[in-house]
Amino acid sequence: MTQQTLLACALDRIDTANRADPNIEQVGGIPLPKEYAYSQHMTRWLFELEPQPSERMQIACRAQHIERWTIPRSDFPEGRKAYYEWRQACGRMHGRRAAEIMEECGYPQEECQKVETILTKRELRKDADTQLLEDVACMVFLERYFADFYEEKADYDREKWLRIVRRTWGKMSPRGHEAALKLAGGMPAHLLELLQEALEKPED
Repeated sequence: MTQQTLLACALDRIDTANRADPNIEQVGGIPLPKEYAYSQHMTRWLFELEPQPSERMQIACRAQHIERWTIPRSDFPEGRKAYYEWRQACGRMHGRRAAEIMEECGYPQEECQKVETILTKRELRKDADTQLLEDVACMVFLERYFADFYEEKADYDREKWLRIVRRTWGKMSPRGHEAALKLAGGMPAHLLELLQEALEKPED
């Protein structure tokens, strides 16, 4: 297989896996399997932040939530500690599935392992690829899901929302910050105000 064929194989198999998601997201009035839609948002933002991304980053971004519905949040207890345990379990599964697909398509083991490491985010802040993945994921959240999440969590108080925004901001690189500030201009007024307050008054 040529390198281009390897990439096409991996992306196609990831898309096939994510199209099996029984949950639906509306994108431009069209109902799409939720994690398939998410993977397309990830790919779009990857190319916004990095116009010539590597193959491993194209695969990692497409597989960021691969088959996530198979590990529902409800399988874990309530609370922040359990939430992070769920996130870590998902990351390990996403990395494993992406590596399996890459191996099936003919990628060398070294590349498969690298993508698996990126998706587990074990080297965030240390590895440029992992940081880029996090920037892309944060941009997708801010653009596509922040407003709905805010409405769903109406019971959260102001301080909790400020912590969420600050944590999201803290995960991003300067490149991500620049993109987020450009995006912020189009946010609903109440979310823009929340972002501005979070950045003006950092936690002690």
